[in-house]
Amino acid sequence: MTFSDTSPISFPGLGIEVDPPTGITLPGTNFEIKFYALIIVVGILLAVIYTIRRSREFGLTSDDIFNLVLIGLPCAIVGARLYYVIFEWSRFFGPEANWYDFLNIRKGGLAIYGGVIGAALSIVIYCLSSKKRRAKLLPYFDVTGLGLLIGQAVGRWGNFFNREAHGGASDSFLRMGIVESGSQIFVHPTFLYESVWNLAGLILLHSLSKKRKFDGQVFLYYLAWYGLGRAWIEGLRTDSLWWGSFRVSQVLAAASCLIAVGILLYVLLVKQPAPDKMLVNRVSAQADTLDTPEE
Repeated sequence: MTFSDTSPISFPGLGIEVDPPTGITLPGTNFEIKFYALIIVVGILLAVIYTIRRSREFGLTSDDIFNLVLIGLPCAIVGARLYYVIFEWSRFFGPEANWYDFLNIRKGGLAIYGGVIGAALSIVIYCLSSKKRRAKLLPYFDVTGLGLLIGQAVGRWGNFFNREAHGGASDSFLRMGIVESGSQIFVHPTFLYESVWNLAGLILLHSLSKKRKFDGQVFLYYLAWYGLGRAWIEGLRTDSLWWGSFRVSQVLAAASCLIAVGILLYVLLVKQPAPDKMLVNRVSAQADTLDTPEE
């Protein structure tokens, strides 16, 4: 199937038709800045602003968030690219492929789960490499989960401008019209489904995070919520990465959801964690101790 990235996009059920460009060409050059990249940047900035504003609620500081971004973001990009390349190996390292094409991310090929794995590994290494940072590991994951929902909810609209990450044929109310091989077809706008799902998750987790009982709880919520939605949405997509007869991200989404729910139930019902052990409460208690005047 050959899809046009310059054709109009319609939502007949909503009475909408638009024909957005894929990017902005710099004056006097042939270099195009893709809207996909710009939207990703906006998503990252919004995530950083949000997590900074809430950092103290997790026992962290704004400097902690900046460190998280400086370390986690590059590793997330590398992880997202490696994940895609591994499951599209023949495309990049096949007999007729140019091996160096795997470096060219301008032609697409970033997978969110690879980004999550890359960021998570970098956070673990960063925190465990110092005794002072070890206590921040799980709070780091908590704010990362909230930030990811923002970035993913916004970032999926980059797929809209690229006319990609859509599903198979659909006659639903939300069907999206695109051009395939010169003919218009109507498909599931899976980018829209995922964006709305992530936005709903952000609203829900924002509320639940204020009532958490242990560090790491919010990130488990993220894995459960995103995994549940992605497992369903991935089954609708036409551009999935495959491992044999399995959609890789669908399996990973379902597994992460089940594991996260299992851990949540175990910790909340069996271990019954004490909230005073959370980093934010320990930081607050230590501050109160320092502020208490000597008698």
